[in-house]
Amino acid sequence: MKYNASCHCGTVRFTAEITDGMASARRCDCSFCTMRGAVAVSTPLDGLTITQGADNLTLYQFNTRAAEHYFCKTCGIYTHHRRRSNPNEYGVNMACLDGHTPFELTEIIVHDGQNHPNDGGASDGVAGILRYEARR
Repeated sequence: MKYNASCHCGTVRFTAEITDGMASARRCDCSFCTMRGAVAVSTPLDGLTITQGADNLTLYQFNTRAAEHYFCKTCGIYTHHRRRSNPNEYGVNMACLDGHTPFELTEIIVHDGQNHPNDGGASDGVAGILRYEARR
C-alpha cells in the first residue's frame, strides 16, 4: 500500500509504499536507535518519493556510516533511513505515516543493533519484543 507521510511540522512530505504493511514494524537497540525511539516499517528504495521539502532533509551517519538517517531540519523528526542490514530498503518512521501511530501495535520486534548480524551477531538479529498495552 502507498501511504502519504510527513514530518511533524509538515515541511517534508513524502509517499512510501509499505509492501508488508505494518507487519514489517520494528525497533532497534543500537545506541542511536535506542535514543531515537522510533518504530520503522520497510519500503524498497524505489518505494519512497519525497514530494516536498527534500532540501529541508539533513543526513546523519555514525560508526560504519553504512546507514543513512534523514531528519527534517526544522522540527528534527526522523523521517526515514537507508538500512544497514538491507541497503535496498528504507526504514520509514511509522509515526510519519498519515493515520498511523506505533501505539496501534501491541508488539514490536526489537532488532539487535548492538550485535548486528553484519558484525557477527545472531543471524535472526532479534534482541527481544517491545509490548504496549493501552489503559483506555
